[in-house]
Amino acid sequence: MATPITSIRKHERTEEEQTQQKLEDLQKLLADNEEALNKILGIVSELHNTGALEAASSMLQAKEEIVGIALHQVSREPVTNLINHFLGATGALANIEPEMTTKLASGVAAGMEEANKHIDNNKQIGMLDLLKILKDPDINRAVGFGVHFLKGMGKGLKEEE
Repeated sequence: MATPITSIRKHERTEEEQTQQKLEDLQKLLADNEEALNKILGIVSELHNTGALEAASSMLQAKEEIVGIALHQVSREPVTNLINHFLGATGALANIEPEMTTKLASGVAAGMEEANKHIDNNKQIGMLDLLKILKDPDINRAVGFGVHFLKGMGKGLKEEE
């Protein structure tokens, strides 16, 4: 009769066996992804041929200097002014209804098209012509829009003070 098992010994791989297993896993991975690896190597080769790989390597080595230069450039007054203008314009646009912006943009486009038709016309417009033109509903609508726009803008400027 056999003796009963009283302990279980776990087989621990030696460092050489672990290295061998890793190499086998890597070989299998390379074989399974041959096409992708060939593409990657082709890209790296092109980057090397154009000098981009060397430039990227140099940039990585000089990263502290590059960050210092970038921070210095960003902190200059013209750049901070640009950022502040961008944030202000973004805030103003956020307060405007998108439908109104679309309507205004299409109106500007139509106005530019109409103006281009008459750009070469050398005829001068007199005061009486302006009064007659105001009876045109389209012109009256645009002038009314402009007048009320200026009124609202004036109110906004007064509130800012």
